[in-house]
Amino acid sequence: MIVKLMKPAGANFPGVDYNDKKIDKGKGELTLMKNFPSFINENSNKQQVRDYLKAISKSNKVQKPQFHVVISTKFQEHSKEELTMIAEDFMEILGYGQQPYIVVFHNDTENNHIHLVSTRVDKQTGKKINDSYEKLKAQKALAQVMEKRYGINEEEKLNQLLNYKIGSFQQLKTLLNRNGYQLTESTNDGKSITISKNGIVQRSISANQIVFSNKESEKRIRQIRAIFSKYKQLYSNKVFRIDDYRKPEAMLPEDKHKDHWKPEIEFESELQKKLRDSFGIDIVFHQKDDQMPFGYTLIDHSTATVHNGSEIMKMGELFEFTSAVMDKRLFEQLKDYGIPNAETRMVMLKYLKEEYPNELSDFMLFENKKLKNKEIFKAIRNDVKDYLKSQSGDQVSLVRSDEGKYYVIHTRLHFVGELQTVIGEKQYQQFLNPQLFGEKQTENNTGNELKQVIDEMLFEWMKSSGTAKDPSENELKKRRKKR
Repeated sequence: MIVKLMKPAGANFPGVDYNDKKIDKGKGELTLMKNFPSFINENSNKQQVRDYLKAISKSNKVQKPQFHVVISTKFQEHSKEELTMIAEDFMEILGYGQQPYIVVFHNDTENNHIHLVSTRVDKQTGKKINDSYEKLKAQKALAQVMEKRYGINEEEKLNQLLNYKIGSFQQLKTLLNRNGYQLTESTNDGKSITISKNGIVQRSISANQIVFSNKESEKRIRQIRAIFSKYKQLYSNKVFRIDDYRKPEAMLPEDKHKDHWKPEIEFESELQKKLRDSFGIDIVFHQKDDQMPFGYTLIDHSTATVHNGSEIMKMGELFEFTSAVMDKRLFEQLKDYGIPNAETRMVMLKYLKEEYPNELSDFMLFENKKLKNKEIFKAIRNDVKDYLKSQSGDQVSLVRSDEGKYYVIHTRLHFVGELQTVIGEKQYQQFLNPQLFGEKQTENNTGNELKQVIDEMLFEWMKSSGTAKDPSENELKKRRKKR
């Protein structure tokens, strides 16, 4: 999860207008409105909200009072309800808990995210809320919220990593980098080391505290070798390169051409994923510049030990390197799809090769059994049904497998599955046989039309015979006479 502070803006509070437009287009939803007076609520228009924020933000010393922040989760890892609760805790820790603010959930990207808009002018004192080191404070606030709500304790996690058995300083650096930490040596004496994450310093330690000892039992090493020998026959060991341009994209001006950017480079294969998921064995390749890897590190999480990979098995014996390259964004997206079997995998490849004809090979898509929760599956079902009615939409596609089954692919929610499972047997048969269902509908309509004609003829006959009243009334009169 990440937090991004938008640039401070003027007293017109454009963030309110921006989010209101998202709501009007059906791409946003107001999930929380806090600390406003009772006459300003969810039914108020954007101008009323802006006027109130402007009224309490009048200050000669604060020219740009708008506070605007975005909190985003990876894909759909957190729901709008969870993100709203996270936002409330976040504002409290950051010092905006008593300020008026709105929270708007956006559903227009593949990553669930919320926008928060408030004022930097304290409504009680009229003074500016302290914004020194604001980006750092925001990172710390989000970390505290995640620890409070989900028990994600960075200190405990770091302690566990520092207790791994390592053979060199480089192995420690690889281990920490793999888990999202940055390790830097002091330029003054070279004896102190700083460990940080997302710009926040987590720990400063002395180089003398590091113990280099990664001896492991021969039994475990034999186990790992046996696993390698078996599973490289069952899963693809073809390695491809992954280029991550996200960091330079965020740092460099938009007019800079992508060819000048240096991406962060990783190497992956289906075999690596299987080793990580099933055995806790993480393979990290090492390369210089944009060259092919020259070696690899093996992180054995099950025994908390880090090895030089070549000591276990030579890299060339275990992996086959290719020239294929994939963008990091696409790689992360594809990992989020649930691809449980070979048929689903072939359907997904068929679709992807139409979208990326020169970028993807079959060994670059991994099978996995990741499932979507009920809420997301319900959203997928509704979108698919809407698509079948309108035959339009840029998020849903239908693909027919070689066996003749139809599959649905939802690109925003990262789903691929059988159409029949999504919409049900009856609607699936209607989709396969629209003419048959159309004939049945025509028969029903014809029957209704015939009944209407007969009723009209009967009514005209009754009028001409002077009995244009309801027959039931005549029957009732006859019964009364008999009494």
